[in-house]
Order: sequence, then C-alpha cells, then structure tokens
Amino acid sequence: MPAHEPSSSAAAAPHFDANATRYPAEDLHAYAAALLEAAGARDDIARDTASVLLDGDLMGHTTHGLALLPGYLQALCDGSMRSSGEPTTMASSAGTQTWDGHRLPGPWLTLRALDAACEIASSQGSGTVVIRRSHHIGCLAAYAKRAAERGVMTIVCCIDPATCSVAPFGAITSVFTPNPLAAGIPTSGDPILLDISASYTTNGMTMRLFKNQQMLPQPWIQDAKGTPTHDPAVLFNEPPGTLLPLGGLEAGHKGYALALLIEALTAGLAGHGRADAAEGWGATVFVQVLDPAAFGGRAAFDRQMDWLVDACHDATPRPGGAPVRLPGERALRLHREQSERGVALYHEIMPALVQWAAKLGVDVPRPA
Repeated sequence: MPAHEPSSSAAAAPHFDANATRYPAEDLHAYAAALLEAAGARDDIARDTASVLLDGDLMGHTTHGLALLPGYLQALCDGSMRSSGEPTTMASSAGTQTWDGHRLPGPWLTLRALDAACEIASSQGSGTVVIRRSHHIGCLAAYAKRAAERGVMTIVCCIDPATCSVAPFGAITSVFTPNPLAAGIPTSGDPILLDISASYTTNGMTMRLFKNQQMLPQPWIQDAKGTPTHDPAVLFNEPPGTLLPLGGLEAGHKGYALALLIEALTAGLAGHGRADAAEGWGATVFVQVLDPAAFGGRAAFDRQMDWLVDACHDATPRPGGAPVRLPGERALRLHREQSERGVALYHEIMPALVQWAAKLGVDVPRPA
C-alpha cells in the first residue's frame, strides 16, 4: 500500500506531544520554504507550500504537516512534482472553473483555487473550482481556516486517483483513498472547522504506527480475510489488508456513501480520476466557496451558527466526560498557542528534514 494519500488529519491529533522540542513558527516556515526553493520550487510556490504544511503542525495534525515535506522534496527532485508553471483553465462558467494542475504543488494550487472561488462567489454568491492532476495538497483544515477567516463558508475535498487503500462497505478489496473532506464555517467568534475522512483512519497514520510498532486505538482496519484489527501490520502483508470505511463493519455504509460522493465531486466533475492511467502520488481536488451575504445575509447566518455553537457548548456531557467542544476548537487553540510558544514538532520530523538540509545546503533552525 502506498504511504501517501490525500490529506486527512482527523486521526493525527492523538500523536500531538506538547512536550516535544519546539521551534519558532516563523523559523520553521523559512526553513521549509528554503528547502523547497533549494529543491527547485519557484519562490512563491515554496512560500505558500511551506505555509500550508506548517499550518498542519500548528493545528496539531502531525501526519499532514511538515512530515510530508521530505516526500515533496523527493518529488521535486525526481520531477514527479513540477517546480514552476501555472494551471490551465479547461472549462469555465459564471460560477465554476475546471483546472489542469499539471502536477504542480497541491498547496499552492489549492490556495489559488480558493482565491478564485472567493472571487467568483463575490459576484455570484458561490464559486467552485475543481482541479485535475494536482500534486498532494496537505492538510485540508488549513484551507478551511483561511476561508472562514475571510467570512465565507468553504468545502474542500480530494482524492488520490493513483492510490487505493479503503474497501467499500462489505468488501475486502481496496477501491478508494481515505477521501478527506473539510469545511470552514464562519461564526461571530471562532470558525467551525471540519476535517474528516470517509475512512476510520489514514495511510499516513497507519504507516507511522507500523514503523513505530504501535497499534491503532480501535479496530479501524481489516486484514485480507476481512477480520477487523488494531494492528497496522496487516496493511503491509501480502495480500494486504484495507482501511475500513467510516462506521466500520456496523455502519460503514455511511463512510462508503461519503467516499462515493467525494469521488463524484472530484473525479466526476474534473473528468479525471480512477478511470484514467495513474500518474503517481497526487490529487483531484474540489473547492467550493459560499458567501452567506448572498443567501440569507451574514448577520442571519451568524445568528444561526452562534445559536448552535452555544447549544453544543451548553449540552450536558456524558457522565464523567469532558465538556462538548466544536470541530476545530482544539486545532485553533493549538494554532494560537504554538504560534506564540513555538511548534511542538513531532519527534520524527526534524531528523528527516535535517538529512534534506544537508543534501540541499540549507541551515537548520534552532529550537525555541
């Protein structure tokens, strides 16, 4: 099973370690951008890609932040990720655009798509951009956060059409990637940030656990015979096991349905996906922006969302449980705290980057 997949960071949070070595956020951004430029990326592409990856770590999504950078650097060096260029608009209407990303770095492309969708939404009320042949796009919550801070609602989802590791409900054959979906919902206070997968866990998390001889907290995967298990090693056997759809053996029809929807929004609308020849690690991407001002009005939108925020916070917790929090609440708290105190970088990340720094002649930042 390939080690990479479209971003989903829902399973990464348990691996955040507040006691890990911290580095100033601005130093990590400069470091990541310098590495990308040294590997050949154009300066604006390097800066934007570094920013999105760093956001993953700032929000505690440690498998989908700078942990991805060595793979990006390798892809730049071997030519499987383009270092410069522009997307081509293949189709457009008043409210939509379809791009060919020409395997440019996904974070840069997706930020450009978000900008374009916002611009369309400013006149049309909503704007949608789909991208075929993007490279990997990193942590989806990074885009949801940016859009919500602009006062608009966004939906971002992606697939990797070259990879399959998730079985449809009732099957043991892999068909999908984890197929992540993120949404940013503005409120009068902090936004609501969703970042979920159509599978229980991700390839990145299971690879990390396998390398460290650790187990999943629940039987979120199955072996080649369909037996659910905590052990990620079954994914690397021959024949390999598969990731279970969200809901598992009991209610996996829900994750399966979500995976199909995301395939339609990405591959279907872009006209490029699993029916085409694989080109390597990459993504087909859907970005949609909706401007509340064009519908019931921003004030009315905030009133409804604020009521829900308060109702969820006021809901009585289960006996012995913690107070209810909103999706993204912990990530935003971590983002603020780590922006001030330094990023608690997962212990495997810096050693992997130091190897690239030596190869590319880039200075390594000092801990905070």
